[in-house]
Amino acid sequence: MKIADGWTDYKILATGDGYKLERWGDVTLLRPDPQVIWHGSIDMEGYPGLHAKYIRSETGGGEWQYLRKMPAEWNVSYGDLKFKIKPMGFKHTGLFPEQAANWNVMSALIKNAGRPISVLNLFAYTGGATVACLAAGASVCHVDAAKGMVERAGENVRLSGLGDRPVRFIVDDCVKFVKREIRRGRKYDAIIMDPPSYGRGPNGETWKIENELFDFVCLCTQVLSDDPLFFLINSYTTGLQPAVLNNILTLALKGIKGRVEAYEVGLPTEEGIALPCGAGGIFINDGQ
Repeated sequence: MKIADGWTDYKILATGDGYKLERWGDVTLLRPDPQVIWHGSIDMEGYPGLHAKYIRSETGGGEWQYLRKMPAEWNVSYGDLKFKIKPMGFKHTGLFPEQAANWNVMSALIKNAGRPISVLNLFAYTGGATVACLAAGASVCHVDAAKGMVERAGENVRLSGLGDRPVRFIVDDCVKFVKREIRRGRKYDAIIMDPPSYGRGPNGETWKIENELFDFVCLCTQVLSDDPLFFLINSYTTGLQPAVLNNILTLALKGIKGRVEAYEVGLPTEEGIALPCGAGGIFINDGQ
């Protein structure tokens, strides 16, 4: 497991009974987490200073219950990287802090490449990976079907002082965009994707990960440069094990020089355990 243990502005204070108690800067939130199937050791709902709790609905979705005055949005930092946090629909906050484990890997690869690196970030959400790659010195093309998320990514880039770096923000269906890039002959040295389990594009395009992912990864190999640096897949889909990502990357990138790693990603908690937060798989061409 790769554990994102470098945070100072984020911490999991406790877990139990389907919830995790988190500190985001000066704000404490209680959010559902399906991986937490054990009982808690403290009364998280009675935690002093708890600002808000996300309440699940029996019919799907849910809503935030605010317990004390708190900002509508605020900033957190990961080293020199800065991100805007805001309680949003379906329990999200606009950032997945466990992805810092992948940011560290990608940043090191970019910095040590010894050449300019162009990155294609697909299903790119609010741009955590985009900010990390820009800060490491890469150029980035950021693609997501949700206009609001792309706008938030632009805010995070500027908030981190990277507004002058080479970045393109594209609101589009990722599959259609990659097909156009193939026709245009555009190439990238690295690809990142964080595909949803299920989704719809801006024109009603449907995405179902178990049916689409392998073919899409194969399609994306057509926009890789002749000497690609890395290809990273993140997944939060229950049942999609790291070994599956390993197999997809190994088969799709067969014949391209490099190696594949696959792993769980997680976060440390103050209880002394690591909370699993999804899976990652990465193809790396680092000369090893």
